[in-house]
Amino acid sequence: MSDTKSSDARQGQDAYGRLLSEIRLGTLGPGDRLTETDLAQRFGISRTPVREAIRALEADGLITHTPRVGATIRTLDSAEVTELYEMRVVLEGTAARFAARAAYKSETTELEAINAEMRNAAHDVDRLFLLNARFHAVLLNSARNRFLVGAIKSIQKTLLILGPSTMEETTRVENALNEHQAIIDALLSHNEDQAEAAMRAHIEAAHRARLKQLRS
Repeated sequence: MSDTKSSDARQGQDAYGRLLSEIRLGTLGPGDRLTETDLAQRFGISRTPVREAIRALEADGLITHTPRVGATIRTLDSAEVTELYEMRVVLEGTAARFAARAAYKSETTELEAINAEMRNAAHDVDRLFLLNARFHAVLLNSARNRFLVGAIKSIQKTLLILGPSTMEETTRVENALNEHQAIIDALLSHNEDQAEAAMRAHIEAAHRARLKQLRS
């Protein structure tokens, strides 16, 4: 019995990860229906781990239950998107401020290396997405505030509903790299005001790029 539960738990985690990836890539989009039977067949597993994966996504706020329809990918309207980015400005701006006083040299060095790697991967959207996520994760961890980490990660997960990265636009890539460098420069000089301002500008630019993407 314990082996069965352990297997279901592992398969549930795998199904959760696969569904998250499909949401991020836009394979599953807002309003798309999720049925246990179809997903179990597609993933080659039983319905129990699929049910657990759906419950986890619902707890994350990525799935909603609609009467007579069932579980569907949540839809964000333009006001909700703006609210999410407004919270990112506040929270990630604060994270950059904290990082300016608490980041280790090894962390700023890693941020520089990630930004350089992003420049070399300028035409690989999937690689850019992963590197960009890593850049923000390293900076967030360097803020040394676990409550801030939890709040930001929750928002980042909800933003996955919006699908493909804004890094698909070439001009956004170049601008994002320059914005990253401004943040790094502020961290290196331990300038808290400059770090917060640079991060706020970065998130506001990302918001504008996202709105443009959604309109198109």
